[in-house]
Amino acid sequence: MIMSLDRRPITPGDAGAWAALIAAIRDADGSDYYINEQELREEFDNPNLDFARGSVAIWDGGTMAGCAVLARRSAADPVHNMRQEGGVHPAYRGRGLGGDLLAWAEQAAVPLHEERFAGHPLALSSGVFSLNAGAAALHQEHGYQAVRWFHSMVRDLSAAIPQAVIPDGVQITGYTADQAEAALLVRNESFRDHWGSTDVTEQNWAHSVAQRAFRPRFSFLAYAGPEPLGLLLSHEYDAYTEQTGRRDLYIAIVGTRAAGRKRGIATALLATAMAAARADGYDQASLTVDAASLTGAVGLYQHVGFAVDTTWVTYHKPLR
Repeated sequence: MIMSLDRRPITPGDAGAWAALIAAIRDADGSDYYINEQELREEFDNPNLDFARGSVAIWDGGTMAGCAVLARRSAADPVHNMRQEGGVHPAYRGRGLGGDLLAWAEQAAVPLHEERFAGHPLALSSGVFSLNAGAAALHQEHGYQAVRWFHSMVRDLSAAIPQAVIPDGVQITGYTADQAEAALLVRNESFRDHWGSTDVTEQNWAHSVAQRAFRPRFSFLAYAGPEPLGLLLSHEYDAYTEQTGRRDLYIAIVGTRAAGRKRGIATALLATAMAAARADGYDQASLTVDAASLTGAVGLYQHVGFAVDTTWVTYHKPLR
């Protein structure tokens, strides 16, 4: 363990240094993770994060040389699969900091787990950019296994967008605050058969739709009469626009309840959102998808013009 650098939990006042660390990692590795100081500050209101006990930053003076943040889940079904996110500044790699952060995460996860899900098994997962061979090797050396691959897919909105074909008996409406309960119902039911997914609580949902990145104007629900069947939620990240000069509509959620599948509802939602975004001057749309999705999501997105841009790998380790 390297002892010459300072270590302490991340605080809201560290958001600027944290954003600088993420940008340095992204530029070195060629990933697609853009986020700025203001967007990071919102994480301190996330109900699943406990920064006082579940985060650590490694400091070299005023430079954040590395960090790790733990996220608890809303359920243990039956395993509580906590997530660890972080990384090491390119200028500080090769000094053992990555292993130091993984060791910290594995120790810090235990009391956070016991507080919420005592008696349940615990595991820890990390997302690793597929081109970061060093991070992949580090996780493997510490007993983690690659278990899942997630694609970031992009769609150029200057290309022709298919007209939304709305199935008979279905109506698509724009998202409004009074639809929060219906949207949460669709999100939870449509993702229950997705790998690693747990239900979102009302508290977490309220935090999600209060974020500055949320774009209700480009978010939609599909109904059959009074029954909600489908949901599409969109975000726009200021950091991406600032640093690339392009407006990206990030489609954070596309979900259809079992009763509404195989009817073209997801395709209609995507076409509706893309057309609205194009009309408002967005350059592209993007989303993230499980490469092994049981619902055939990759093929659906390819059908409406999305193409794989980058890939992230989930590394997983049972802890106890």
